[in-house]
Amino acid sequence: MAAGLGKRNIYAQLTLGNQKRADLLIFSEENDKLLKIEVKCKQGNEWPNCKGIYQKDSFIVFVDFKDIEKTQRPDFYILSEMDWGKLIRVKENGYKEKHPTMRTEIKDNVLILWDEMNSQGKPYMGYGIKSKDIEQFKERWDKISCELTNKV
Repeated sequence: MAAGLGKRNIYAQLTLGNQKRADLLIFSEENDKLLKIEVKCKQGNEWPNCKGIYQKDSFIVFVDFKDIEKTQRPDFYILSEMDWGKLIRVKENGYKEKHPTMRTEIKDNVLILWDEMNSQGKPYMGYGIKSKDIEQFKERWDKISCELTNKV
């Protein structure tokens, strides 16, 4: 992920420690803009239990290592906070169509399934994301570049 940004002349700094929802920080000297990047990787069919992002200057990047050789480059799917918010509303609507009696809520861009309990007996939070759900965001590095330079 950081290498992909570096190829585009965007400096990325890895966060160390327990920084929730921020794996990389990127900064524009041009306008003092700071962006947070959360990175999710998968090797299987989906990114499970995704809670996403909720802050305006944040991006979530899904990295897909499924069925690739060690020498191959993975696919990157790049979503802004607005993109994630739209996606999770679509996922909630799809869930409600399949389970019309189940209660849901979106809080801080996290889908909460009130009638499904996790192993700790609490409502399930998050949702599984498949590559087909985010295909339109594949290799959309321009989203980050434009946000850094305020060219939206």
